Amino acid sequence: MKRIIFQLSAVLFLSCQIIIAQTMYVHHGSETTQYNIEDVDSITFKWNEPQQPIQEPSMYVGGDISMLPKYEAHGNTYYDINGNKVEVLPFFSQLGLNSMRVRLFVDPTKATRENIGSGVVQDLNFVVNLSKRIKQAGFKLMLDFHYSDSWADPAQQTTPDSWKNASATALCDTLYNYTKRCLKVMNQNGATPDFIQIGNEISYGMLWNTGKVYPNNDNNWNVFSNFLKSASKACREECPNAQIVIHTERSGKPDVSKQYYQKIKDYGIDYDIIGLSYYPFWHNNLSTLENTLSVLEQNFPNKKIQIVETAYYYQWLPQVDYDFSSTWPISADGQKKFLEDLIKTLKKHSNVNGLYWWFPEENGNGVIDNWVNRGLFDDNNGKALPALYILGDFVK
Repeated sequence: MKRIIFQLSAVLFLSCQIIIAQTMYVHHGSETTQYNIEDVDSITFKWNEPQQPIQEPSMYVGGDISMLPKYEAHGNTYYDINGNKVEVLPFFSQLGLNSMRVRLFVDPTKATRENIGSGVVQDLNFVVNLSKRIKQAGFKLMLDFHYSDSWADPAQQTTPDSWKNASATALCDTLYNYTKRCLKVMNQNGATPDFIQIGNEISYGMLWNTGKVYPNNDNNWNVFSNFLKSASKACREECPNAQIVIHTERSGKPDVSKQYYQKIKDYGIDYDIIGLSYYPFWHNNLSTLENTLSVLEQNFPNKKIQIVETAYYYQWLPQVDYDFSSTWPISADGQKKFLEDLIKTLKKHSNVNGLYWWFPEENGNGVIDNWVNRGLFDDNNGKALPALYILGDFVK
């Protein structure tokens, strides 16, 4: 077979005594190999082989960087720990981070001045532009629907101004249409999310008071579960490859977390990942978190678990529920030690596959009203803090 192919390609009209080519060049992709005619029997022809599929990560680590464009527009400069100027997304990639989270509000222009000053600015256009950058930089993307004009959390799940006075049935339709529209726009602009939170810290429901619930009783769960089903349906239709996250913040209450996700199961809500917030100053020590993780793994073994928000202070501890400054000093090194201990704890649990730092891009004055002091850059000089350099250890 080799001789036949060689003769077809290198010998022309042999019977007519045309001169036989003395040299043959074999091309394969970008490679070219030269053969003399006497080497014909040594030629090995390479056929195109199927490309190996890209290996998808099984562990995800990053942060909620929803304020990054605001800091950049304000001119705040980011540096590595040695004082060298860096671009945030490439720098994060170099440090081994592979996934970023962005929050989305329905109409943040309706938020109060206080909330705007705290970072409530992410409308759909803002989110699309930032998310495109995230995807183009090679990161996975988690989209966090707040389903409110302002912060949605255990203390407030305010119905968007334009959705007020609607019935429960009408709100289901609105949720579905809004979620579907936003995801369609994301898809059209090269910003398709890989993970989608259908609500932010929805331990007590959403769209209050219509969709308010408690984990330990069935009151109003019919309404709330229909809200989640509407949002989930829109996600499956527009982003069939994305994983749906149901996010709560009861990581300090193992029994409450179990009750909540059991309700989610009992009401037949379609989702993939249990998302938790864990801040030790609000949710207690790592032993409590570990107990919650064990309870969730035992009762919902088919669900992955991600810590979609965590952080710790590196300076100026405010009044908190739990003061762990004797365990993790309020310093750059104390923040790093907290993260080291958190990663060790999470790695004991095989179902935990995600870790996101909240607001790592915080960087000094001029963008929000007050420093939070829990980011991964020093508010005083814009330099990366030691904890940032070990965040990627979660996926190692």
